[in-house]
Amino acid sequence: MKPIYEPRGAAREYGELALNIYTGCPHRCYYCFAPNVLHRQKEIFHTEVYPRENIVEETQRQLEREQITGKLIHLCFTCDPYPAGRDTTVTREIIKLLKDHGNSVQILTKGSGIRDFDLLDESDHYGITLSCSEKTAAFAEPNANPPMSRLNDLLVAKSRGIRTWVSFEPVLEPSAIFATIRLYHEWIDMVKIGKLNYHPLDIDWTSFAQNAIKLCESRGLAYYIKDSLRKEMQKDGTS
Repeated sequence: MKPIYEPRGAAREYGELALNIYTGCPHRCYYCFAPNVLHRQKEIFHTEVYPRENIVEETQRQLEREQITGKLIHLCFTCDPYPAGRDTTVTREIIKLLKDHGNSVQILTKGSGIRDFDLLDESDHYGITLSCSEKTAAFAEPNANPPMSRLNDLLVAKSRGIRTWVSFEPVLEPSAIFATIRLYHEWIDMVKIGKLNYHPLDIDWTSFAQNAIKLCESRGLAYYIKDSLRKEMQKDGTS
């Protein structure tokens, strides 16, 4: 097993290397793509959430064998590094391993990684996914931490000198994205903005992207437009 791998496709836009720690995720986000990618039944994916077998030992072996160092490694794509209600000690062990070998981590979560902030420094990136308002999240992401709780963790990370970022993907509620940028841009170093794929929503993606860009630029907030959203803008000749 090689836990550290090179992402492909849209995942590549988040990082050159990644590592998935758990077998599933309990958050039950209705838009979750991972069960299809992993060819697993959704109910099993959302209930049987364990550290992958020998993940710590196999990660150490790969780090030593391939002498992986000086890299930014994304945690995680097909799971959450901080699955709510689960013991995340293994996540802490993985972070320590990666850092001890001279690497940095890029965390993306709908849980809470605040317990591990003592392991992170200015070379690391702590990020949250934010797709919608608190009200919408109650049924769209029922077992994840509430959006405001995620944002509060981001503020703590920022205060400790850790780089912070937000993934606005998938977007379910444009107004919530705009409100987050307006109210909390000082807590955020970078945003990546995408769209909702594979689920129909009545959103004018080109207009959304244009307004998001204007808002980021007005607040001096660094941003990246994901390819899927950029293609929507190209259809209208606006990118």
